[in-house]
Amino acid sequence: MSTQPIVVLVAEDNPTDVMIMREALASAKVRLEMHVVTDGVYALEFLRRMGAHAQAPRPNLILLDLNMPRKNGHEVLAEIKADESLRRIPVVMLTTSQAEEDLARAYANHVNCYIRKPVDFERFAEVVRSIEDFWFAVVTLPQE
Repeated sequence: MSTQPIVVLVAEDNPTDVMIMREALASAKVRLEMHVVTDGVYALEFLRRMGAHAQAPRPNLILLDLNMPRKNGHEVLAEIKADESLRRIPVVMLTTSQAEEDLARAYANHVNCYIRKPVDFERFAEVVRSIEDFWFAVVTLPQE
């Protein structure tokens, strides 16, 4: 088993959702290194190691909010999956959107998983823990 931590990029502009994710993942059964960006432009800068993110590690998994400022999750996802150097990183889209068009568009752009965020704090924390259980315990993630 690798001694390297699993690097997770969280692209989320809601501080409460970030706090819930941090708390839910704090007791992870694996070593995690969580990085947070607050909009789609910063997400792409982090992934492309630009500007302030020049030394950013390559994430093993991206948790991507759909509704973010500057570039939304659909735009970020499309750019990730169009980029040869990024497309293999699994992307989990997290959203409050109930629109079937958002779901269809995400899968058309090759999202790996689409999850609707529960509005209830405890249920959302459970969802995040289930992401941990599946993506970090069951799935073998690509290394850089």
